[in-house]
Amino acid sequence: MNKSILEVVHETALGLHEAGAMKQKTLREIESLCIPPVNKYSANQIKLIRLKNEVSQSVFAAYLNTSPSTVQKWESGRKKPNGASLKLLDMVEQKGLDVLT
Repeated sequence: MNKSILEVVHETALGLHEAGAMKQKTLREIESLCIPPVNKYSANQIKLIRLKNEVSQSVFAAYLNTSPSTVQKWESGRKKPNGASLKLLDMVEQKGLDVLT
């Protein structure tokens, strides 16, 4: 079994926390290192995510808690999503819109 160093560190930290040898705050700090980076999406990729989920720009915007004009700008390349919007797009791309309901 090939585990990454982060996986081994995380498992060790969980064990230490369960044994009472590590504080919750320290465990959360270690877990934050294990969060995979969020993908950056091109205009075309954003449109493909929306089309794959078979929704209009307005419906997609509602799910992402943004405006239809923002989705239009993302899909035309005039604006790029960032922060929470990128995380939501990443979740929808991997798990579908149902993950947001």
